[in-house]
Amino acid sequence: MKEQVKAATPAGAGAEQRQTLSERIGPVAQRYGILIALIVLCVVLSVVNENFLSSRNIINVLRQTSINGILAIGMTFVILTRGIDLSVGSVVALAGVVSASFATTSASGFIPGAPYFALLPLVIGLVTGIAMGALSGLAVARYAVPAFVATLGMLSAARGLTLIYSGGRPIPALTDGYRWIGTGDIAGIPVPIILFALIFGLSHFVLTRTRFGRHVYAVGGNPHAAKVSGLSVNRIRFAVYAISGALAGIAGMILAARTGSALPQAGVAYELDAIAAVVIGGTSLSGGIGRVSGTVIGALLIGVMNNGLDLLGVESYYQQVIKGALIVAAVMLDRSRKTEL
Repeated sequence: MKEQVKAATPAGAGAEQRQTLSERIGPVAQRYGILIALIVLCVVLSVVNENFLSSRNIINVLRQTSINGILAIGMTFVILTRGIDLSVGSVVALAGVVSASFATTSASGFIPGAPYFALLPLVIGLVTGIAMGALSGLAVARYAVPAFVATLGMLSAARGLTLIYSGGRPIPALTDGYRWIGTGDIAGIPVPIILFALIFGLSHFVLTRTRFGRHVYAVGGNPHAAKVSGLSVNRIRFAVYAISGALAGIAGMILAARTGSALPQAGVAYELDAIAAVVIGGTSLSGGIGRVSGTVIGALLIGVMNNGLDLLGVESYYQQVIKGALIVAAVMLDRSRKTEL
């Protein structure tokens, strides 16, 4: 009997050691897994293509990622409260077209007195984005319309308003002052990248260092408990959709400024890339769990993947398949973590 106990002891100890190792690795993988995946992807792409790590290509990746990254940051606020915003792609187009109409030098422009000093079109584009987000937030918070339904309706409405406002035509010949936010640079760093970094820093501060940020997590974690605790759940929900709309407006103006022409067809399916970045970055669709830093890494992962596949000559169709697989895998991982808890 004693021999059996002694014989079993080493095996039990080994299992205990293996469990301890798993427990140690698990939290690290959960917290830094997406960052490790991004680093591994960069290493692989740098090996298979020598142009990947060139400064020109890195700047190009960051510039291309900036628009989706800004949208994804706004989406993070919404998803943290158990919501979703399917309208951001259409808001990108609407804000871009409305703001560009005040900054065009084209003879076909229909705004009297245009072009105006760049600040006015930028403010108008921002207000347009906030207004669209606020309407979605009002439907969700005040009238208890499911977020999916409310923002799906706004997706269609905003796209229709874009086509009505522009007459279905692009708005070209934008002023240099307006285009600076998309094509300019400061100390050699493109303005879209700087704006992306500033929005990330501000959003990170708001979510981690302010009362509003704590309330966002509280509402997403348990809306009923948050309401019982005295939080204004409806106001917080309204605010996050307004924030998402504001960032969609900024992204729309950057896109119009980069291309030099505001297209009414712009932003199609941008909401999918934004949601993908948020989910891949570790934010739970069930709300209350996630970090804006993870969202940024998720956006960078998508941007690097798209750029790497382009350099390797892979068709865009395959990129969509890979992106879809990443979203499903991220959601499965999130569900498995909740089951373990």
